[in-house]
Amino acid sequence: MAWTEAKLIAEAILDGFERHYRLFRACTGEARTRFERADWPAVQAAARARISYYDTRVGETVALLRREFHLRDPSDALWQRVKVEYLRLLPLHRQPELAETFYNSVFCRLFDRRYYDNRYIFVWPMISTEHLEAEVPIYRPYYPTRDGFARVLARILTDAGFERPFRAPRHDLRCLLRALRERLPAAQTRQQNFQLAVLRSPFFRNKAAYLIGKAINGADQIPFAIPVLNDEQRGLYVDTLLVGEDELSDIFSFSRAYFMIDTEVPAAVVEFLRPLLPRKGKAELYTAIGLQKFGKAEFYRDFLKHLRHSADEFVIAPGIRGMVMCVFTLPSFPFVFKVIKDRFPPQKEMSREAVKEKYQLVKLHDRVGRMADSWEYSHVAFPAARFSPALRALLEEECAGSLEHDGEHLIIKHLYIERRMAPLNLYLQEADAEDARHAVAEYGDAIRQLAAADIFPGDFLFKNFGVTRRGRVVFYDYDELCYLTECNFRKIPEAPYPELELADEPWYSIAPADVFPEEFETFLLTDPRTRALFRELHAELLDPDWWRERQTHIRRGRLEDVFPYPEARRFPGPPAPRSVGAQTIG
Repeated sequence: MAWTEAKLIAEAILDGFERHYRLFRACTGEARTRFERADWPAVQAAARARISYYDTRVGETVALLRREFHLRDPSDALWQRVKVEYLRLLPLHRQPELAETFYNSVFCRLFDRRYYDNRYIFVWPMISTEHLEAEVPIYRPYYPTRDGFARVLARILTDAGFERPFRAPRHDLRCLLRALRERLPAAQTRQQNFQLAVLRSPFFRNKAAYLIGKAINGADQIPFAIPVLNDEQRGLYVDTLLVGEDELSDIFSFSRAYFMIDTEVPAAVVEFLRPLLPRKGKAELYTAIGLQKFGKAEFYRDFLKHLRHSADEFVIAPGIRGMVMCVFTLPSFPFVFKVIKDRFPPQKEMSREAVKEKYQLVKLHDRVGRMADSWEYSHVAFPAARFSPALRALLEEECAGSLEHDGEHLIIKHLYIERRMAPLNLYLQEADAEDARHAVAEYGDAIRQLAAADIFPGDFLFKNFGVTRRGRVVFYDYDELCYLTECNFRKIPEAPYPELELADEPWYSIAPADVFPEEFETFLLTDPRTRALFRELHAELLDPDWWRERQTHIRRGRLEDVFPYPEARRFPGPPAPRSVGAQTIG
């Protein structure tokens, strides 16, 4: 009887997962139609909706199990049998790694987190995905040496399967040919096996479709991407050619929205991408293609492995301490851990739930390459002995309500994990003239692009922005964040008489949503070098009229285009009407 019940429970959980992935693929598969119709509001809505699919299906499965079965304590032998029966269902499955994670989510929602070990769930994966293949190969090979570059490029664009025509295909091919000849191995250095391999399914995000491939030359694999855009009137066009790990890494950045790519075997897609993006682990790649729940599970496995093979201490993260979060890091691990404090100072008029809502807003919103994505975890066990005394004291003082002690482990009930960056304030202190100019340009561009996406950071202090490995400035402190259209941008009125300008209190009324951009210079730009650079590069950000104009564009549905590559990299071409959708390009 127990064997039959275990089998039925296992089948019910797998049914729940398969329903999830079926709906996930249906949403993802419609990305092509939304792109070709230039239905940008639908693109935006689908991206938000898809993120919630997983938790919804887990909830449905948990409800079914509670309704249909007499669930007993998980330490009962029944649940170890359920795991065995579940494993028997996976050897021929096309998404076994995702199905294992779904099982974990169902189990952990049913039972106490103390059972988070490999006897009951898949802390470590049991089914290998290394050699999983789809029935139809996930990529197409092309041979320029045999067929010629022009014919191969034309075939790549045709094979992408777009029904909407390209507006100027000959022009696109000429631009691609010129770029390929400049950036791929010259004829005299091409090896016998020289070929191009391109994934069958385009990667859709916002207002762009990306054709992702690699040039294979001897032992080298050179990544490339071809962004295809829709001008909404005359058809599709190729915007540029991106080549190399750095340029591909920019479009797969943790600060961008998730791609939509329809695939039966996601593991095969990730295996294709891994040698092209060696600095990104499997966790980041799965997350980038919209499978963030598995990315989260895979990240935790990487973290456990790192703990076993390191001995350094967790320490307080460098930089000015925040008023809402305690932030710590492990120096040998390139991430930070953020815990919400138990109490906030009086000037932070918000609740713990409000902070969580801000992070969820960032998860659901287009991050335009300027807001850090984060993984959210509950009940994470850390080795208590690895915490520095200063960090342990800080957490006990500021976050005691989020801590539990369990023998040798310190359990943090809720936290966020983000990619570690250099705080902008510290970066500017050490930067030479060239790096400082680049950082200030990036800082202003980050503010502009967030505004284009209807995001107002609220707190512009340099400590709330980080600098990535590639020198990009990214916002990562979300407790003051709001929609740009919720703000009331005002000019500071003239004082009735000069003495009021020296008073401690303002001579004018201030409502909760009021923002005075002129004050940015007073509070932010205290360093003369930084002030001069900012005024040279971004003076209009100090003008309330600039902000009000952005609000007008947003309310009319005309958001500015934001490209995940430099403007200078774009191909010249026949004039194309600029898009007026409610999304960024990529």
